[in-house]
Amino acid sequence: MGEAPTANQVAVAVRDDLRAVMRNFATGVCVVTTFSGTAGLRTHNALTINSLTSVSLDPPLISLSIRRESTFLADLMDARVWAVSILDAEGEDLARIFSRPEQERKKALGSLPAKPGERTGALLLDSSAWLECRYWNHLVAGDHLLIVGEVVALGTNLPRAPLVFLRGECHRIDLDRTG
Repeated sequence: MGEAPTANQVAVAVRDDLRAVMRNFATGVCVVTTFSGTAGLRTHNALTINSLTSVSLDPPLISLSIRRESTFLADLMDARVWAVSILDAEGEDLARIFSRPEQERKKALGSLPAKPGERTGALLLDSSAWLECRYWNHLVAGDHLLIVGEVVALGTNLPRAPLVFLRGECHRIDLDRTG
């Protein structure tokens, strides 16, 4: 008979199985922006996420989940404001850019069309919809922090085909074909 697996081996197996299962759950793709510093001396930062969730309509709350050791998370928690650009099918390049290391993300922000949100100062990118948020609360959730934000401004642009993340890849949904 073989030896029973250790608790660490079980945890690794569950983690890998959970990753494999969750690859089958389609999510939207967003870029979250925030900054460090003060007005006039701000350094903007951005990160691709697929963990955006609507939490409440009254008050209007959303959540997102970010790895706890992320420098982006540190900037967001210091600024206590952020913007979310919900990407459409044409935003796949943006999703890839803001999945890169921090210095590459920050450099890209300087060359892309973006405008500061009127309520937060966080940058809004070209996207199908956007939200500006203010910190509401957070919860430590394993190796991530679940951040809840109050929506202080929002909007949509012309309807565009959505971008979804499924099985480790971005996919474009042709709404004309799906009805």
